Amino acid sequence: NFLYTSKDESSELKAIDFGLSDFVRPDERLNDIVGSAYYVAPEVLHRSYSTEADVWSIGVIAYILLCGSRPFWARTESGIFRAVLKADPGFDEAPWPSLSSEAKDFVQRLLNKDPRKRISAAQALSHPWIRNYNDVKVPLDILIFKLMKTYMRSSSLRKAALRALSKTLTADELYYLREQFALLEPSKNGSISLENINKALKKYATDAMKESRITDFLSSLSSLQYRRMDFEEFCAAALSVHQLEALDRWEQHARCAYELFEKDGNRAIVIEELAS
Repeated sequence: NFLYTSKDESSELKAIDFGLSDFVRPDERLNDIVGSAYYVAPEVLHRSYSTEADVWSIGVIAYILLCGSRPFWARTESGIFRAVLKADPGFDEAPWPSLSSEAKDFVQRLLNKDPRKRISAAQALSHPWIRNYNDVKVPLDILIFKLMKTYMRSSSLRKAALRALSKTLTADELYYLREQFALLEPSKNGSISLENINKALKKYATDAMKESRITDFLSSLSSLQYRRMDFEEFCAAALSVHQLEALDRWEQHARCAYELFEKDGNRAIVIEELAS
């Protein structure tokens, strides 16, 4: 449901009615099928979902606002559910060819059927199509803590691969990471510690993040208690490979990362190169 904030022609349009909303922990999964059929994410129908499902619904809204039609349609609710699970939203019919590539990319990244590859709400606010036309304040993102938790538990080889991948990111792709790193208030030498993360959570955590017990996640970052992390390592730690795989540029990213390992031109990575 939507309402205008006033009767003025330039009035803002706001989504309302959050009666089915709930606070969830970063690692919590929900299983009830709720919501309007046209806006339900695929993983909701599979009865295992989290906050990524909300981003999908925003994608449906954005699609409708831009082209005037629904991305998934059928005459019955069961037909709509099948379309959500099986069909791809169309971007070939008018007016999509006349819309900007940034607008199309924004909606496509919101409507990725794989929740791991779908961008988060904070990433959506960092997208060029949004930030180039609006003065948006990007919030601290729960996603970076999930990714950092996985990174801290990874092998040295995986960490090295993530470092190589992070060095292939474009300026637009780095924007979100720079914003998140800045929110952690690094020291003058440009590094962060567990203390920085603690302070940032107390200062910037939303009510939803507090209700979801995000601070419980800090125990998984305990190794930062004895060392610091610079921006280069942060990019590797907070990088989502699943999201990179969803980009048209994925092969280019992967090839460039491979070449950072491969030094002699023989296309064979040796142990010494990985160690360096």
